[in-house]
Amino acid sequence: MQIQDQIVSTVPIFEVSETLEEVIRFFEETTFSHVAVTEDGVFIGLLSENDLACFEPKKNIESFRYELETFFVTKETAWLDVLEMFSRNEANILPVLDDNQIIMGYYDLEDIVSVFIDTPFFREPGGILVVSIGIKDYSFSEIAQIVESNNARLLGAFITDSQNDVVEITLKVGSENLNEVAQTFRRYNYNIVFGNSDDQFLEDLKQRSDYLEKYLNV
Repeated sequence: MQIQDQIVSTVPIFEVSETLEEVIRFFEETTFSHVAVTEDGVFIGLLSENDLACFEPKKNIESFRYELETFFVTKETAWLDVLEMFSRNEANILPVLDDNQIIMGYYDLEDIVSVFIDTPFFREPGGILVVSIGIKDYSFSEIAQIVESNNARLLGAFITDSQNDVVEITLKVGSENLNEVAQTFRRYNYNIVFGNSDDQFLEDLKQRSDYLEKYLNV
């Protein structure tokens, strides 16, 4: 999935020599969690909206240099890693850097989630299965083989939980009748956590997936 065309250039970038006055105004007028700071045009970190109460308008950003957060992505960063970076840093905006640490623009969390939700995993009709198995026993190739052996298509799969050496895998299967697929998984010693319709799944996924839940609520 290509997300590079989602890079936006409408969010400002501040030089470390500037005062915090404009930064304060930026955070007060937007809902963004961070904003990037450069030194002579080169990225050095991000100011966080969480520090807003500590900002003094007349001081330079330089006075907060050692409080800057330093996460970022590049144009080559895969979309799943971009989502993970949002989640790990509890951010709703990410600077995108080139090879010279120059900021090309930002990824906006809302834009990236919209691209994710517009994938066939969500759009195409089908059924949802959530299966679990011991972490040493699971295999994506085996999962695909089980689905396809029942003349069904595997539209997508990803791990939504991993605890106590057990992984939980959410599957989107291009078949309305999941009974035969589920029975085959049972014969291969998978536990069927649940199987639901698309509408029910979309709501349940928001609750069950730590990643997506954080993305939608940052």
